[in-house]
Amino acid sequence: MNDHGKVKRQEVKMLNRKLLEISGVLNVESFDSEEFLLETECGFLAVKGQNLHIKNLSLEQGLVAIEGLVNGLTYLDSNTHEKTKGFLGKLFK
Repeated sequence: MNDHGKVKRQEVKMLNRKLLEISGVLNVESFDSEEFLLETECGFLAVKGQNLHIKNLSLEQGLVAIEGLVNGLTYLDSNTHEKTKGFLGKLFK
């Protein structure tokens, strides 16, 4: 597959911290009532909160809707992981 002409695009829309709609989702890696890990066009995205559940899922369209109390969104990439690992490594040396 040739991705040269494909532009990465992702939209994140949240309403009152209770409904989160995300486009550009490739896969749902894992989920429970406190955390979702999504593979997206822009990298892995961790959604943290309370009483989280899937309201709508369409991987064909790349759309996910999550309901519950959203506390945070964090993109996880190798740079973030290395910085955290380096900081903790120095702290516990």
